[in-house]
Amino acid sequence: MSTKSASKHQTMADKADIHELYELSVQNVEHEIEFLQATFKSLTGRTAYMFREDFCGTASASCQWVRQGSNFQAIGVDIEPSVLEWGRLNRIAKLDPENQARVSLIEADVLTVETPKVDLLAAFNFSFFIFDTRNSLRAYFEKAHAALKDDGVFFCDMFGGPEAQEETKEKTKHEEHGFSYIWHQAKFHPVTNFIRCHIHFHFKDGSKIKEAFTYEWRLWSAPEIKELLLEAGFSKATIYWEGEDEDGEGNGEFTPDEKGEADLAWIAYVVAEK
Repeated sequence: MSTKSASKHQTMADKADIHELYELSVQNVEHEIEFLQATFKSLTGRTAYMFREDFCGTASASCQWVRQGSNFQAIGVDIEPSVLEWGRLNRIAKLDPENQARVSLIEADVLTVETPKVDLLAAFNFSFFIFDTRNSLRAYFEKAHAALKDDGVFFCDMFGGPEAQEETKEKTKHEEHGFSYIWHQAKFHPVTNFIRCHIHFHFKDGSKIKEAFTYEWRLWSAPEIKELLLEAGFSKATIYWEGEDEDGEGNGEFTPDEKGEADLAWIAYVVAEK
């Protein structure tokens, strides 16, 4: 079969890039960076310039960070070389040359990496859930604490609610891009809070990418995370809860909350001050 005729039979799944699909489905780096900067400024009274993105993946947040101006620098840390290379080719390479020079990607374990001290460190997309014991998570938080300047701030996110402990699937349609994103909670063990999750993509031509991404985590609770951050040396740890619109849906605005709401499923930020 010729290359030309083979290409005619390629499905949407064949042509798709899972990293592009992931970013379209779960990331909004413009909103994230705005939240990080505004929250940092409200806590410290100054602007953050040095940023470290742990578990950075494609480093889209780091790229967005340096777009703020010529004084902004970003360090991305991830242990997976292939995804870092994808980020270099598809994200950093698309920056202006002067912006490219201010993004540094490091292939390393977040538990052992050494970097210059930063103003702000973030670990998003629930990535730190990979640490499944109190000792290992505390060790990571201690490393994050040590990597910050004296008034630095650490940000992470988390999810929870009764539906987080169900074995279930949730589909989100992205009509404008011709695909659906499926979040699949495939396994949950109540005794250990072990959770296995998959991301699948379904396309309007009927093709699919099954298990494009798989995660095996411990589903940590808010009080556990706050307690471990304080044990790791942070002076304060605050949960930022999402507000609601007139329909009771999340409005994307996160503010400090000491109680939260008894929602079936929720996502929150955790903000720890050094």
